[in-house]
Amino acid sequence: MIRALYSAGSGMSAQQLNVDNIAHNLANANTAGFKMRRAQFQDLMYQSLVQPGAAAGAQTNIPSGLQLGLGTRTASNEIVFTQGDFSLTNNPLDLVIQGKGFFQVRRPTGETAFTRSGSFHLDRDGNIVTQDGEALEPQITIPAEAQGVTIGSDGTVSFSLPGQTATQIAGQIQIANFPNPAGLNSIGRNLYMPTDASGEAQIGIPGGQEGMGSLLQGYVEQSNVSVVSEFINLIVAQRAYEANSKIVRAADEMYQQANNVTR
Repeated sequence: MIRALYSAGSGMSAQQLNVDNIAHNLANANTAGFKMRRAQFQDLMYQSLVQPGAAAGAQTNIPSGLQLGLGTRTASNEIVFTQGDFSLTNNPLDLVIQGKGFFQVRRPTGETAFTRSGSFHLDRDGNIVTQDGEALEPQITIPAEAQGVTIGSDGTVSFSLPGQTATQIAGQIQIANFPNPAGLNSIGRNLYMPTDASGEAQIGIPGGQEGMGSLLQGYVEQSNVSVVSEFINLIVAQRAYEANSKIVRAADEMYQQANNVTR
């Protein structure tokens, strides 16, 4: 019965973390570029009362054995990088990546962070920056008098000047990809940092042969959170938590009966 208490308790703790994860997904259902996380669980170690395959006699083995598990734990909450829906904004500095890839952002510390959120703006110097004022990498500057900013599917940024018919090239946006995007470290504000699990960033041209996605101007990528699926997951987590709490209650009642045997 001691095993039952601890196993059920571990199940309740795991479902608490599961609900926390679901709450975070739902809270960011309208966050542009947000990628949902999926909780994954593992069973804990086992106590082998009878080892499977142990000798039962001179020429026979025990076919299945007797092993009692000690509960579960939350192993990870993997980032799911499925494509979110596109929302039309008609803002020339709003971009989406159709396929794989991340925008590169230069942080104030000098580090390069990565994001799927393509909602960009111009700062006072004409640099393309994020909502937090962090510059797009490589840095692209558009003059204040520029008209008709156009960003091609390959990341080429061009503009025209008053009184001129020819367009001028301001630069080219480069995007990055990782061998294992699920291994990226989330640091908030829609930014990710590389880790040993994600591997090194592979920089390339949008729509290039490196498997990079192409850019689409005038749209933003919405969160890939499915509200319906998250509510279903919430119901499942609640029922699992309730079932584990009933095991705790049942084990407690069995202890109570054992304590009253001598009375």
